Amino acid sequence: MTEMVYGAVPVRDAEPVLPKWWRTVDKWTMSCILMLFGIGLLLGFAASPPLAAKNGFEPFHYVQRQMIFGALALIAMVLTSMMTPVVVRRLAFLGFVAAFVALALLPFFGTDFGKGATRWYSLGFASFQPSEFLKPGFVVAAAWMMAASLEINGPPGKTWSFALCISIVLMLALQPDFGQACLVLFGWGVMYFIAGAPITLLVGMAGLVIIAGSVAYSNSEHFARRIDGFLSADVDPTTQLGYATNAIREGGLFGVGVGEGEVKRYLPDAHTDFIIAVAAEEYGLILVLCIIALYTGIVVRSLLRLVRERDPFIRLAGTGLACMFGVQAMINMGVAVRLLPAKGMTLPFVSYGGSSVIASGIAVGMLLAFTRTRPQGEISDILGRVRPR
Repeated sequence: MTEMVYGAVPVRDAEPVLPKWWRTVDKWTMSCILMLFGIGLLLGFAASPPLAAKNGFEPFHYVQRQMIFGALALIAMVLTSMMTPVVVRRLAFLGFVAAFVALALLPFFGTDFGKGATRWYSLGFASFQPSEFLKPGFVVAAAWMMAASLEINGPPGKTWSFALCISIVLMLALQPDFGQACLVLFGWGVMYFIAGAPITLLVGMAGLVIIAGSVAYSNSEHFARRIDGFLSADVDPTTQLGYATNAIREGGLFGVGVGEGEVKRYLPDAHTDFIIAVAAEEYGLILVLCIIALYTGIVVRSLLRLVRERDPFIRLAGTGLACMFGVQAMINMGVAVRLLPAKGMTLPFVSYGGSSVIASGIAVGMLLAFTRTRPQGEISDILGRVRPR
């Protein structure tokens, strides 16, 4: 009777934030992330001293910076994973808008650091790569649009997300950064497929990608040079791919020994894009398989938890983040063993790089927030209640 007169009293969740987060977060995924970061520091001790000496720094200059970046990334990951999906969605959208504007202004204020691609802002004490922070924000924004389109009388969110995806891909291709462009397009395609895209549309998109690649090959010397190097029957032993291939071959099953590798002395990107070559040479195939298993565990574990999710936005955004994370790792390792053309893409949490590791921490934090255990029935419960008449 009291509730009828004065209204129901809202029930508050009395459980503190930290214990509730620890109880609901996926600890296996967090453990895999921490192990990857530890492996990255281990490889940094091996790969970075020659480059530090060449640049006039202390032997472990890059390792110390990676520790700072990693600490910031882990803090960002934990704080993000504590947020609710609604808060993650709002903040991710704001971050996406900021990164999108920064990406659009790169041709005017960015720098290429002598690498032939304008991808960074130079801050003096560090550099900033907008595309790294754009990817997780775009996944969440696109998932929001697609989920809204699934509602009755909802907006044309799939069309909006496609237009947004194409604009980002074009800006990345103009840098040029075809690796990140393909990664963004892949992430959008995975979410669109889950949202109910017809297979004919996806096949048509694959055809357009092939046509765009042909045009880029004919008009971009940077792109053509990398494709020609990939397709060449013989690998020039003095190129990055040549050094990496030889290092992996020399490493064998157990490696040549800690600190005994030579590839770090010749590769300018041994601590970033080709860190897996250092791992294979000094620690052998065993460590490489462990790294692959950790990435596989993160992706598979996240997808298994997302399969049971009822909220379409969480399901789409989480799947996009998990698949993009795994494919980025696959591309980096595929380049090192010459299964893919050179892309200039880092290995998440293992390669050196401030923008890369911090953005990866934010992305995985979003993924952990979306895969946390929530008080809801599983989607199989709904399907089980539906009985054919």
